[in-house]
Amino acid sequence: MASKPKFAILDDYQDIAHAHFAHLEDRVDISCFPDTLDPRDPIQQDALIQRLLPFDAILAMRERTPFPASTITALPNLKLLLTTGTRNLALDLDALTQHGVTVAGTEGRPPGVNSTVQHTWALILGLARHVARDDAAVKAGGWQGSLGMTLSGKQLGLLGLGKLGSQVGKIAVQAFGMHVLAWSTNLTQDKADEQARAQGLPAGSFVVAPSKADFFAQADVLSVHSVLSDRSRGIVGAGDLARMKPQALIINTSRGPLIDESALLDTLRAGRIRGAALDVFDPEPLPLDSPWRTTPWGQEGRSEVLLSPHMGYGEEDLLHGWYREVAENLERWLNGAELVRKLN
Repeated sequence: MASKPKFAILDDYQDIAHAHFAHLEDRVDISCFPDTLDPRDPIQQDALIQRLLPFDAILAMRERTPFPASTITALPNLKLLLTTGTRNLALDLDALTQHGVTVAGTEGRPPGVNSTVQHTWALILGLARHVARDDAAVKAGGWQGSLGMTLSGKQLGLLGLGKLGSQVGKIAVQAFGMHVLAWSTNLTQDKADEQARAQGLPAGSFVVAPSKADFFAQADVLSVHSVLSDRSRGIVGAGDLARMKPQALIINTSRGPLIDESALLDTLRAGRIRGAALDVFDPEPLPLDSPWRTTPWGQEGRSEVLLSPHMGYGEEDLLHGWYREVAENLERWLNGAELVRKLN
């Protein structure tokens, strides 16, 4: 009797995936590995390869575990790589294709305002109104110790004006009466007007900054919504941060490496801006000794810092929907049927 194929579920931090595959347990051996291993660390790379070597099929949750060519080459048993989302920039698709590994993703998103957009506004409001700090103070027996920052009439700077950035901008205009300033490398006013109209706003609702320097100098709240690429890595550097207003906030729900981490840490340690709210980092999960975890932010002249553990897309309906789609594709693969949402 032929042995069952082996299937690995990676990086399911909430332990919600397995239930979606339970009906396939008589046809496939399922193993779960919730702890992330980073292949950029040679020791963890060796451990990752040993972990995954027996498996025919793997489920990767977004970009939590990268699959560079060096990892793919070391997994000769791998035939199927399933990922959540419509793209995963941490997968070397060329290497996977060359090694005969089929890759497929998921599409389903709940209708309405994007999960990351909602989380962006949770961070903006949480930082501007000191929600985490005041919650801790009240629970520790304290009371008022800080004043909130009003958003009405302020400049929201959008670094990137794609689907997510423009949704964030729409809320800024309609809910808070903010002015929206946008910038990216090739953004034009015509494109910004097109994005405004797509959000049901009149042309001119999103104004393109005349220069990158002007963009950073004018923003009261700067929200990052760029796609990470070789060109955009470190697109927010020390010089850009130095141009920001002392009372400015910076929010990043996109990707950690878009901002020069060392420059941002220096800026916040020196208290040169009001604060930062970050949902994304490099690496992830954050090491226990990361300065983001260990620095007493908001004290002794340091800026306020609000952190969340990459939860922009961490929404119940979204993740359960993704896992259902992956389970459907895994069943198709077991049946020898054509997969849907193939990426190579």
